[in-house]
Amino acid sequence: MEESARLSRNRSRRLALLHNQKRYSGEKPMRFVTLVAYLSLIICLAGILYRLVRWCALPVGPESEDVGIIPRLLAAITALTATLVLPRRLFALMRTVLLEVIVQRRILRQSRVRWAVHMMIFYGMLLLIVMHTFDDQITAHWFSGYASTLNPFMFLRNLLGIMVLVGVIAALWRRRSIRTPRRTTAFSDLFLPALLAGIVLTGAALEAVQIISPTLFDQMVSDYMRSEDPEEIAPLKAFWSERFEVAFTPPPTHDPLVMRQGRRLHAEYCAACHSRPVSAVLAFPLVLAIKPLSEHIAGLDLTTWLWYVHYLISCLALALLPFSKLFHLFAAPVSLIARALGPAATDSPANRPTRRAMSLDACTHCGVCNRHCAVAPIFQVIANPRILPSEKLGGVADLAAGRKDACAHILLAEGSCICTACGRCTRFCPSGIDLQDLWAASTADLNRQGYAEPHGWIGRHTASEWAQILKTHPHSNPGKSSLQRPDIRLADNPDTFWACIQCSTCTNVCPVVAASEDPQRDLELTPQQIMNLMRLQLKETALGSRMVWNCVTCYKCQEHCPQNVRVADVLYELRNEAFRRLCQCRRRTEEDDSGRQLTSPSRRSIDA
Repeated sequence: MEESARLSRNRSRRLALLHNQKRYSGEKPMRFVTLVAYLSLIICLAGILYRLVRWCALPVGPESEDVGIIPRLLAAITALTATLVLPRRLFALMRTVLLEVIVQRRILRQSRVRWAVHMMIFYGMLLLIVMHTFDDQITAHWFSGYASTLNPFMFLRNLLGIMVLVGVIAALWRRRSIRTPRRTTAFSDLFLPALLAGIVLTGAALEAVQIISPTLFDQMVSDYMRSEDPEEIAPLKAFWSERFEVAFTPPPTHDPLVMRQGRRLHAEYCAACHSRPVSAVLAFPLVLAIKPLSEHIAGLDLTTWLWYVHYLISCLALALLPFSKLFHLFAAPVSLIARALGPAATDSPANRPTRRAMSLDACTHCGVCNRHCAVAPIFQVIANPRILPSEKLGGVADLAAGRKDACAHILLAEGSCICTACGRCTRFCPSGIDLQDLWAASTADLNRQGYAEPHGWIGRHTASEWAQILKTHPHSNPGKSSLQRPDIRLADNPDTFWACIQCSTCTNVCPVVAASEDPQRDLELTPQQIMNLMRLQLKETALGSRMVWNCVTCYKCQEHCPQNVRVADVLYELRNEAFRRLCQCRRRTEEDDSGRQLTSPSRRSIDA
């Protein structure tokens, strides 16, 4: 009983020391770090509030024109209340939280490796925050006799750190090794893993330096043994030098008798809250690496410096949470829950812009949508990144934020026109973003601001006018693409047209010509006339004709041609080349107009 009571008193004293370890750093520095912590927390909360208000203010889609911030906020509150009150929606909410947020079933279905990487990073950091950052507030209350240097807590802390590091390395390796159509790596894509790795590595380095530190050993002896007699302390010092890797100078003797005395002192004063550091599976290899250098680093006060670095990096992560990819930890679950409650199209008009704005923050730029995009191969020919869903989402965010970048909006309009609205990006998005609804809303916004689809703005000029514009913009000729083979560039090959006898059969069988009351007005040129222009090497005139854009590629002209001229293939090739070259003319005109600041949103076109 007396031994148990003594160990209990020792445990209480050691736990008291754990709660007051910060006093070793001094009062003034602690005031500074406390101020930094509160400042980081205030920035984080203010940033989250800003994001929430932005969800209700960002104009995404035509509905946002008639709905203000307050009605959108009320609509969101109403939808949330209905979810919590109605049993069916509440069940859907709980099911989504369990399967999609906690278990991450959507990611698991797509890739087990990616799911494992995600779970290691997410739950590794989450448990480190709960069990280590808030150990005084949470872990010490959950587990009686908790001490950060006692197993299993020391082992689990290091294991969680290894999980995060392995997850970060695997995520970076996957991003580099798995090829997708233009999965760009922005600064934030690298900064976030580096930040998480910095937190874990500085924590492990701090623990390693503390393990070998004789200064901390002396402080522990002073607080617990309350003895300043070197002869009394010598056995404990010898025991800790051998068993706990403390780097004393000079090294103490390891006589068996002294070691037995040290083991007894350790059991009396230290064993209640100290396990051997070999259990620190992440920090212990660092201990073995730096222990031979202990004499050189003894005067650097690395314990204090590493503690400050570790603490400040953690505060930086907290402050940046609402302003970086870290915010998807909050936005993505909300997006998944909203998606489970129904598509945006079935929601109230006042709530649709809010859901779209929220979706913009939920994107992690993972590139999964690019791998499944039906029109992603077109990007290999038309080097417009806004064709790809993950890149197009950034353009939608810029458009909604009101950024005045005419060229970027033109690229977004091109990508939106090419999209087939197949819905595969929405189906495979791991964050549950309703991308199909976002594309429809952004297309409406583009049309409202004057960025119409190509067949709209190209039709504002006649074929001869476009030919003149192309002559004044020689830079618009892109030349041969590296992906195009010479034998499939029909329009530039004279052999394609040499057999044409201008019999007009292609024009006579064309359903587009037949449907027009006045082909010269509606189409400008007939298929037979376009073939004649190509024979005369007047391709620039043919590129801007409405016939090129109105062709439905039914192939009747090519099938009925008595000379086997590939009429439909030529028209299709002309349409693609016209799209590239005329868009470049339009972009250059937009840049000139933007530089002079003479255009309005409704006149951002080549005919401005």
